Amino acid sequence: MQTPKYLTFIFLTCFGFTSSLQAQFGFSHEIGAIIGPVAFQSDYGVRGDIQTNAGNTGFGIGLIHYMNFSYRADCDCYATPTYFNDHFKLRSELSYNKTELKHFGKWVDPDRTSVIADQLRGMRGSTAVTNLGMQLEYFPLSIRQFSGTPGAWAPFISLGGQFSYYKPTAYSTLGPGLGDLLEVTPTKYIDGVTNESGTVWSVVSSIGTRYKLTILSDLMIDLRWQYYFSNWVDGLNPNPDVYKENRANDWLVWLNVGYIYYLD
Repeated sequence: MQTPKYLTFIFLTCFGFTSSLQAQFGFSHEIGAIIGPVAFQSDYGVRGDIQTNAGNTGFGIGLIHYMNFSYRADCDCYATPTYFNDHFKLRSELSYNKTELKHFGKWVDPDRTSVIADQLRGMRGSTAVTNLGMQLEYFPLSIRQFSGTPGAWAPFISLGGQFSYYKPTAYSTLGPGLGDLLEVTPTKYIDGVTNESGTVWSVVSSIGTRYKLTILSDLMIDLRWQYYFSNWVDGLNPNPDVYKENRANDWLVWLNVGYIYYLD
């Protein structure tokens, strides 16, 4: 896994910045790690197809940091209760996911013997994405009450944005020239394939829950939807004006589990 150095630098800078703000605003910190399977929705396969959703699945890992506004690290005490500090946390994240991709569904069924079917079956790809961003998490139940109750649950929802660096790889088992040569490329993908890396913004939303393991640690499960504002993240982008079935941008669903530790 290769994480772009500038994304790592930004993450560490943000962490240092939040540490310096702690003395002024009195919030505390939480850190953690997450891991889990990723279902990448792309131009490979058939949209809404069970085989596609199950087959184009990869993995994701990440480091997370929380600003906890309900507890003041500067005085080792709870903050004056407000609705915001008892129901919201700000989450920063540096994460990475990778997915191997191929075509599934009716167009590559074994009973299809056309040249295009063979070309589709020969297409292979992958995408590796490094994400950096923030989410605001809302806890409908009291954060303060949860913090002091081992065995308690704290459901949440979140919304935020991320900046991502992606590196796609696309090729054909039939030979070189995918995207350029009709001998190996289905017509719709001519000039619609790239192996060039790039950057993109995305919107992230999730639903999940925490479980209070000890006073200073939580377990978490989180189901995320992430929508990229680009259709090139997977390396494929057939002309959306002609091929309407491929007009949507790339997106993913990530089910992750995590461990969170309270620093203060």
